[in-house]
Amino acid sequence: MLIMKVLSLGPLHGWGIQERIQLISKDELQVNQGSLYPALHKLASEGWIKSYWGMTENNRQARFYRLTKAGERQLALEAENWARLATAVARVMATS
Repeated sequence: MLIMKVLSLGPLHGWGIQERIQLISKDELQVNQGSLYPALHKLASEGWIKSYWGMTENNRQARFYRLTKAGERQLALEAENWARLATAVARVMATS
């Protein structure tokens, strides 16, 4: 869900995805490459993201990823499910 959310802001390469998640979360969340690339592969196989080759800001060739229309729909579902789950957990934690 976080990868799709970050890609909803615009296409990024793998390193950029890692950096954006870390930046937005104020260093609370860090995604390692061992988790990121298998997740990207799964998202692509589901048709939720597409990849293409491009040049980074450092003039290096890298694979960039972008969210598809199907990915946008899936992101909306995932966000709704997350909101429901977070609310349920907050209710449980608020009990005394």
